[in-house]
Amino acid sequence: MELYREMRRDHGSVVPVLLPADIPAWLVIGYQEMYQVTNDSACFPRDSGLWNQWDNLPQDWPLRPMIGQRQPSIYYTVGAEHRRHLQMVQSALDNVSPLELNKHCEELADQLLDTFCASAEADIIADYAKPLPILVLARILGFPDSETPALSKAMSDMADGGADALEGFGQFAAMMHQLVAVKRVSPGPDVTSWMMAYPDGFTDEEYALDLMAITAAGHLPTSDWIGNSVRLMLTDDRFAASLTGGRRSVPEAMNEVLWEETPTQILAGRWAAWDTWLGGQRIRAGDLLLLGLAGANADPKVHVTTAGAETGLRGGNSAHFAFSHGEFQCPFQAQEIAETIVRVGIEVLLDRLPEIELSVPAETLTRRPSAIQQGVTALPVRFSPSPPIKGTQ
Repeated sequence: MELYREMRRDHGSVVPVLLPADIPAWLVIGYQEMYQVTNDSACFPRDSGLWNQWDNLPQDWPLRPMIGQRQPSIYYTVGAEHRRHLQMVQSALDNVSPLELNKHCEELADQLLDTFCASAEADIIADYAKPLPILVLARILGFPDSETPALSKAMSDMADGGADALEGFGQFAAMMHQLVAVKRVSPGPDVTSWMMAYPDGFTDEEYALDLMAITAAGHLPTSDWIGNSVRLMLTDDRFAASLTGGRRSVPEAMNEVLWEETPTQILAGRWAAWDTWLGGQRIRAGDLLLLGLAGANADPKVHVTTAGAETGLRGGNSAHFAFSHGEFQCPFQAQEIAETIVRVGIEVLLDRLPEIELSVPAETLTRRPSAIQQGVTALPVRFSPSPPIKGTQ
């Protein structure tokens, strides 16, 4: 947050930045400017083919998977073609039963907790927050549970933008293409099969690309939403009631995280279709604009609490950019799925481990080395040991 304040002081709401290999871009951190960019898909389309820097990228540029080249998926199409993909994905997600989703979340959360509940200590990130969303997503997409560890690793490598990013991207893509091939032969009651049954036909490549978009957008951000919410409950007195059975404050903590520590900190991106001005900066045709979701949420022009000085909470104010905004925002059905995974995951955790507490000083927690995702690398906790549920039945 201090860095965002310095950026705003020195450059205003649209900040010139350099990506690896000194590739220039603009980081949008103003709330009003973010609304303008995400709401004007004519001037600022999500069309990476417009980028004026493709010829300058090294072949092994680590952010290639996060930027993406033109391809026929929900994430990289515009206009009528984007709406066609969106309608197919939304139709499939509509078939996800809320009751079944809750059942999956509770069952998988209990399975994870059973692996460490008797040990009196754990790392909530590695042992719980990171695996839970991909376990749930993989199940509703149609993956067998046994394939989720490889899927999770590939996506983490890709999102962190390090040396393993391109290899992770390749593994991720291969697993999605294999899933489509399996469901082509043996469809089931899952999102992949429902997508493939949509009356407006798509190619297997398009199905795989759309599945990649759904899974990438749903895994790590949801993991960090869980981790950031639990950390807030363990370190912030405003949410102490959450740890003693006050479950009403769980949604409040979740909403606070979407404002204060939105899991997807920066999103790539938008590209200027023509020369224009934004936030006092001259934007050239083909320039890349990075959506600084966390920066925009922290804009002092709108960063006003709504519940008074006693709690500093925003109540039901959800006018944040955690799910982006406009034509390319996260589909509402996907937002609901993520919210269910996070809420149920936290409630099961607190019900099973009611005396959980942080086992290291809060100031020693470290952030993941990613400009894209915002979360801690580990969240060590201790608690009173309890027997696994499976072992007591």
